[in-house]
Amino acid sequence: MADPIQAPVDVFEKARFHDRSEQLEAARQADVLPYFRLLDSEAGPIVEMEGRETIMLGSNNYLGLTGDERVKKAARDSLETYGTGLTGSRLLNGTTPLHLDLERELAEWMQTEDAIVFTTGYQANLGTIGTILEPGDTVICDSGDHASILDGCRLSGAKLRPFRHNQMDKLEKMLDRAAGDGGGVMVVVDGVFSMEGDVCNLPPIVELCRRYGARLMVDEAHGVGVLGARGAGACELFGLEDEVDLRMGTFSKSLASCGGFIAGPADVVEYLRIATRAFIFTASGVPAAVGAALGALRVIRAEGPQLMARLLDNAGYLREGFRSMGLQVVEPGTLPDGTEATTPVVPVVVGEDWQAVLVWKALFDAGVYTNVAVHPAVPPGGALLRTSLMATHEQAQLDRALEIFERVIADFPDLPRA
Repeated sequence: MADPIQAPVDVFEKARFHDRSEQLEAARQADVLPYFRLLDSEAGPIVEMEGRETIMLGSNNYLGLTGDERVKKAARDSLETYGTGLTGSRLLNGTTPLHLDLERELAEWMQTEDAIVFTTGYQANLGTIGTILEPGDTVICDSGDHASILDGCRLSGAKLRPFRHNQMDKLEKMLDRAAGDGGGVMVVVDGVFSMEGDVCNLPPIVELCRRYGARLMVDEAHGVGVLGARGAGACELFGLEDEVDLRMGTFSKSLASCGGFIAGPADVVEYLRIATRAFIFTASGVPAAVGAALGALRVIRAEGPQLMARLLDNAGYLREGFRSMGLQVVEPGTLPDGTEATTPVVPVVVGEDWQAVLVWKALFDAGVYTNVAVHPAVPPGGALLRTSLMATHEQAQLDRALEIFERVIADFPDLPRA
């Protein structure tokens, strides 16, 4: 019997000796690991986390609809009608009238010709970008774009040309270079950037894409149900819906469920239905999730302006509270009329990763939950405490959170200040 041949490298070595292993172990030993904490209740403004009541400033439940009785009833009705799962892809046995109703109403809401629903938002970006683009094409991305966008770009095989976050001169430089690449060109940006909470500078992006003949896709995951008169996102907010070729959104934020969608021209959406591997080769979303998204969409289309106004008022209130205590917050950007482009994401700049973890733990112990963003989610030395708001937060809850923040940061005098 021949001796076994040993591979020159064990592919599992990276799991045991990666560059974060020591930090993770130290965080576990000190019980300051900010990830995978246990939520024991519904995702509302006040939650039960690991046995105690906590003010939730780390949820994307922007309109508070995960607890809305109409949305929960829509999920229950879908469960009772279609069962717990569809056990197949949309292409085969996984399409129900719920999917068709949801796609039709999403297209109406986005004011596009058609829409396609994916099982997750990640798959919507991964599958769409990986299908529309191919080797020989060029894709241009903001450096702050979501990971699902960047993964879709890599999957496509297209030449990737990133540009510095929201820097229009850098975008134009990439478009100029792409003109000589020889293939098609698409620019992909977030409408609202998920970590920083700032709005993309959409008007000049549209103008540059038009000038250079590039297609434009906008990820509205954190913009739908938040921005614009209808809640259709940053494209509506800037009055540029007709100038954007494809718009992506998710159900896991304002739409109180799980899934994603692409809205755009009918011929492109139909092509995605028959060519997108992330759509064809994955199981359809569970009926309760599809029903909940449809129920939430109907609530937003009926009552969105009031809910969004409360949400953005809460975000502005928290941001001003942070400013008043001298904390450095990421500014959300401005609209063409010079007003602040408020979004529900209000990040506090901390700086070093380890300090961000320690501040997070002090806040958590005091009764406030936030999200921690460290490298590579943000640039080195740019760690953030990412807070996010809900329409259902009450001012007294935000006041209490601000009191806790002020007390906690007194023990961290070297935090960046405005």
